[in-house]
Amino acid sequence: MMSLSTLISATELARHIDEKNWIILDCRHDLANADAGRNAFAEGHIRNAQFVHLDHDLSGSKFDVHGAFRGRHPLPDKTAFIAKVRSWGINDDTQVIIYDAQGGMYAARCWWMLRWIGHASVAVLDGGLSSWTGALTKEVLMPQPGSITERKSLVRAVNAIDVLMNIQSQQMTVVDARAPDRFRGENETLDKVGGHIPCAKNRFFRDNLKDDGCFKSANELHKEFSAIVEHPEKAIMQCGSGVTACHNLLSMEIAGMTGAALYPGSWSEWCSDPSRPVA
Repeated sequence: MMSLSTLISATELARHIDEKNWIILDCRHDLANADAGRNAFAEGHIRNAQFVHLDHDLSGSKFDVHGAFRGRHPLPDKTAFIAKVRSWGINDDTQVIIYDAQGGMYAARCWWMLRWIGHASVAVLDGGLSSWTGALTKEVLMPQPGSITERKSLVRAVNAIDVLMNIQSQQMTVVDARAPDRFRGENETLDKVGGHIPCAKNRFFRDNLKDDGCFKSANELHKEFSAIVEHPEKAIMQCGSGVTACHNLLSMEIAGMTGAALYPGSWSEWCSDPSRPVA
């Protein structure tokens, strides 16, 4: 049985659109309008797709049990997320396909989270919804509950303490996926505090894409990431709130550079504590 773990083309998806054991997830979202993705889904989506909301399905409580801020899109409780994944009809052997209309930034987050619970057969639609030439539907799929089980995680995550300690040790390379102006602290539209984590490097997630919105080739991505990350297993990917960092992680996976970790809280968590250093 074919198993896809990074990308799928629109042509390939069209050939398998009605595969019995394939599940399609629509992750469209707008940070400035939380209802935009669901509204767009209602207006039309790829056949057999189900809607997944960044805030409600792919994020957990913004505050921990002690009241500390965890970031704008912290990871949910893993057990609760597995229950959510089962509600989408996903089993251990299901091929999951994910798409959005924002260059893959939200689809990549869902991709990473499914790998977080040990599910390898998950791929992002290369080029997103704009690459799809087939008809769209308004029909809403009601799947039978799935039986996916938690397996060994295929990814790694670190917390703010790990990142803080790394500022001193310099053992890990921290890569920030935000736009360059946000990284430099010149745009505080989404960031309450401008700047970045000391010693971090910038790799804007959209630099992973070609002009047509599809991902660059594995060779090109490898060349570009190798210029900033010498050892993938000694790298930490972060962004504003742990979403677009997953785009860099997917790109590195495409390039064969595996092992980098995600800092889920990212800049939104980091800058909420004035005791943490800012560059």
